[in-house]
Amino acid sequence: MTETILSLADVYLSLDSNAGRVDILNGITLDVARGDSIGLIGPSGSGKSSLLMIMGGLERATSGKVNVLGHDFTALGEDALARFRRQHMGVVFQSFHLIATMTALENVATPLELAGKKDAFQLAETELAAVGLADRAGHYPSQMSGGEQQRVALARAAASHPDILLADEPTGNLDETTGNTIMDLLFDLRKRHGTTLILVTHSRSLAARCNRVVRLRDGVIDTSDTAKAAE
Repeated sequence: MTETILSLADVYLSLDSNAGRVDILNGITLDVARGDSIGLIGPSGSGKSSLLMIMGGLERATSGKVNVLGHDFTALGEDALARFRRQHMGVVFQSFHLIATMTALENVATPLELAGKKDAFQLAETELAAVGLADRAGHYPSQMSGGEQQRVALARAAASHPDILLADEPTGNLDETTGNTIMDLLFDLRKRHGTTLILVTHSRSLAARCNRVVRLRDGVIDTSDTAKAAE
């Protein structure tokens, strides 16, 4: 029987803005099985990134249930959510989010140290080698290209062997060739660690590499366009 690793039940998200209350998500219900790879697609403003943030506990749902690995995210405080992410999740953003004053190796190793890993730097070296950056471990973000910085971000996200990897437009700031390389590495890391992947992308071709494609429109799942990418 397939294990459900992440479950959303009737999730709504509304945020305040200068123009008043804005409804972002409008009753999302979705189950994600262990080992799934899901491509979240849809037009700008459809709620893709907001949904990903709720899945990662980086945004709180206005109402509904968010259950990840048996933990009710709606009942956890910020510190508990941060500890959970360190132990079980990896997150890759469009804009890298590397610490400018740290080397590539330190950027990957520091979250592992915070999670209590005694072999943090050895694990970091292994993951940097896996993304082809063994010779750049001592370089700072300012000394690396955008593609190299995103590879460091991938290594950082994968180093703890997370149960769930969330990726929000990881190729959005890269040219097509570099972006394709990053996606190859992302799916390789997923396969190597057996990680469940949830990928936000505007690209149908990238989403089609996942085993499920979920399309959002106006904050709801468009069931007419939700299908297995392989079909």
